[in-house]
Amino acid sequence: MIRAALTVLTLLYATSVAAQEQVARSGGALLRGLDKVSGRTTDMEIAVGEALRYGRLEVRLGECRYPAADPSSDAYAQLTIRDLSQNLTLFSGWMIASSPALSALDDARYDVWVISCKS
Repeated sequence: MIRAALTVLTLLYATSVAAQEQVARSGGALLRGLDKVSGRTTDMEIAVGEALRYGRLEVRLGECRYPAADPSSDAYAQLTIRDLSQNLTLFSGWMIASSPALSALDDARYDVWVISCKS
């Protein structure tokens, strides 16, 4: 019983500490794309609210956030990636720079991931 109570208190404390971490919003992001056929990588800067074309993909940035205390530590970007040739949304959600495989674009030819937020 005491062990369960301590576990709950530890989880509540960890959750409140994580919730207190301040994040800042950026005006843009640096993304990297990989063409798996040619093996060529391309770095792409994009502003919030804009879209860019990468091959047959349209990449749109909704928001980019980073820890306010350490801007170089990580980036979180809300992206929507569409296949223009099939008029199909391939990805819509948050990508995390430190864990690109956690929430990744699933495409046979292209990979796109977040490098950092830009001001």
